[in-house]
Amino acid sequence: MTAILSTVRGTGLLRAALRADAVITGANGLAYLALAGPLHDLLGLEPGPGRAIGAFLLVYAVAVWAVSAPAAIRRGPAMAVVEANLLWTALSVAAVVTGWLELSPAGNVWAVLQAAVVAGFAAVQYAGLRRS
Repeated sequence: MTAILSTVRGTGLLRAALRADAVITGANGLAYLALAGPLHDLLGLEPGPGRAIGAFLLVYAVAVWAVSAPAAIRRGPAMAVVEANLLWTALSVAAVVTGWLELSPAGNVWAVLQAAVVAGFAAVQYAGLRRS
């Protein structure tokens, strides 16, 4: 019974949101890794932290895709993705407000825009969970 309650059936919206999240996150991760120098010039993000963020995003993208893979998506892992996305959003805004990463003005705008996209993924993923 617990296994039935902890899985989500009818997961079209949720699966699509998770997979879009994984693809966009993976593309961002690749960009941070491959373009660390130019991104430093544009965003003010130092190459070392930029590469670390890129590596994290690639691993996270694979994990999000894995959550989307089963025929019946498990509620717990899907909710963990929603919560991780909300945490990323909060940390991105905090980084801008506190100047933590010493981003350029363009980098601050990028961080806020990225936070908005990630919050949007969290909202759609949560809606998909609620529909199921």
